This record gives sequence, C-alpha cells and structure tokens, in this order.
Amino acid sequence: MKKLALIFISIILIASIAVGCTNEEGNSELDTPQGNKEVVNVYTDRHYDTDEELYKTFTEETGIKVNIVKADSDELIERLSREGESTEADVLITADAGRLDRAKQKELLQSVESETLSKNVPDNLKDVDSTWYGLTVRGRVIVYSKDRVNPDELSTYQDLTSEKWNGKVLVRSSSNIYNQSLLSSFIELYGEEEAEKWAKGIVNNMARNPQGNDRDQAKAVVAGEGDLAIMNTYYMGKMLNSSDPQEVEVANEVGVFFPNQNTDGTHINVSGAGVTKNAKNPEQGIKLIEFLSSEKAQEQFAEANYEYPVNDNVNPSELLQSWGDFNTQDINLSTLGEHNTDAVKIFDRVGWK
Repeated sequence: MKKLALIFISIILIASIAVGCTNEEGNSELDTPQGNKEVVNVYTDRHYDTDEELYKTFTEETGIKVNIVKADSDELIERLSREGESTEADVLITADAGRLDRAKQKELLQSVESETLSKNVPDNLKDVDSTWYGLTVRGRVIVYSKDRVNPDELSTYQDLTSEKWNGKVLVRSSSNIYNQSLLSSFIELYGEEEAEKWAKGIVNNMARNPQGNDRDQAKAVVAGEGDLAIMNTYYMGKMLNSSDPQEVEVANEVGVFFPNQNTDGTHINVSGAGVTKNAKNPEQGIKLIEFLSSEKAQEQFAEANYEYPVNDNVNPSELLQSWGDFNTQDINLSTLGEHNTDAVKIFDRVGWK
C-alpha cells in the first residue's frame, strides 16, 4: 500500500510540474509581439461599417487589438457606473456632448493630456477638463419641403416660433438628447427665459405630437404632415445614400437650411471619445483616440459616414460641401452638458412631449 501511495504522489507531482511548464510557455508566448498582448476595450453606441474598418486599420498599424461592446449610450454609461473599478472598458465612444458630460459628471472618465489631440481637436469641440474629445461633427439644421417652402422664408431657429409656421413644424421628442443639447445651447447663448420662450413657441407650432427619429421627421415633411423639420445633417447624408429607394426619394424632396447665419450660427454637436477612469489599458486607449482624430481616419469619417471632420486639415465630403459653408455657434460644447438638467425642466414646463 505504501508503494502504491508513493507512486500516486509521484504521478501527481510530475503532472503538476508539466502543467506549470505549459502555463509558463503560454504566458511567455503572449508576451511576444506575435501574441498581440496589447488590447483596447471599447464601449460604443456607434454602429457603422466605417468604424469597424478604422478599428481594423488601427490594429494593422499598431498591433493593438480592438475589442468592441455595442449598446445604447445610456446603457453603456449605466454599465460603466455599475462595473466601477472592475470594468474592462478602456474607452467610451458616444454621440452628443450632453452624454459625454453625463459620463464625466458620474466620474467615469479621466483627464487626458495629449499633444496630438490638442493639435487635431479644436478647443470648442473637447471637454474643458480634457476628459473627452470630439471625433465627428453634425449640424442641427432645418429641413424643408422643396415644393411648399421657399428657402428665402427661412432665417433662424427663433423664426420657427412665428405665426407663419403654425402647425407646420416637425421635431422629435424632448427626451431626445439632440433636442436637449439644442435647447442647452440657447440657455448658454440667450439665458433660460429666452430658451423657454423658444421651446414654448415650437410647441405651439408643432404639426403633430413629437414622434420618431430624425429620418421620420423628413418622411413626415414629404408626406405633407408638416412643411419643415429640425434634424441632424448626418441623417440627410445617410438617407441620400441609403440602400432603401424610399429614403433616397424622401431626401431628394427636401432641402437643407443652416439657420442663424447672420446671428449666432448653427448649432453643432459631436460624437466623441474619452478614456474611462478605471481603464486597464489607458495608453492604448489614448492611442486609439489619437488615431481616430488623425487626418487618415477623419477622411474616412467624412467620406463614408457624412459627418463633418473635427480635424481642420480634413475637408468635408463632396455632399456636405455641396450644402455650403456655414457659421457655427461660438460656444464650448461642454456647456451643453452643464445646462442639460435645466433644458429638461424647460421642456417639461412648456409641455414638449
């Protein structure tokens, strides 16, 4: 029995040593460049082929593998908050400065100082504390029926509250972050009283109760439910180049107008990115954001996704250029998040559903 016990123990010891050697070899293999040990984990609400191609290019150029988790913006922010220090996310990418500021206020992002990002991203398109940087720009414009509206009649966001547009304005709900940020920009520029006056005027002139997304507003214009709508330029670009013939037809029947060109400029917003507070791979995260702000990546955003580049060295796509140059609001987009709560309260007071 003693001899059997000694044999059994010897077998266990030999097996343990063998397993240990295998693990060491495996780990040493991961430490080599071929093992592609470097990774960056991204939480994003963007769902575009352009982004996937850019991640592939980034990996090819740097050897850093990009792992993606996609979900709704608010879901991602809530997940980051819930995961805390245990999160695997290194970078958060989402649309709208209001959402990015929401992540900042929840202390989910860290400040990043980068000469490359400082050069590539204008000051007004990044957080004042450098917790997030804009990557693409969209303008929030007036889209109108070419058959029923003379563009010479259009001028400002404020003019949409005048009597001539009664029952003719289409816009999505107040729960939409794009509308919240638009109103936040008015709070920053004109104060809460004027912002509330504008919101009430729009409610009085609505063609119907708010419903649907930005594309649905354009479709409603063409269907004759209203004569004009408030929507983002990005959606117009996607519709004009859609695989759906109906969307293309709708987009061709409406015009794009940039309001407030002789006053305070058209409202713009961004899709942007920040390194998470508890990132395990912060250096790789910074490298990814720097790459996405580069001329090479910005050209792809502009050409394939119909978004305006943040990098001043890159021109918009031919389609966007065909709409002409336009003046933008002279505010730092960080203020959109700062005024978000007040904007929501105003919407509630005026009955913007």
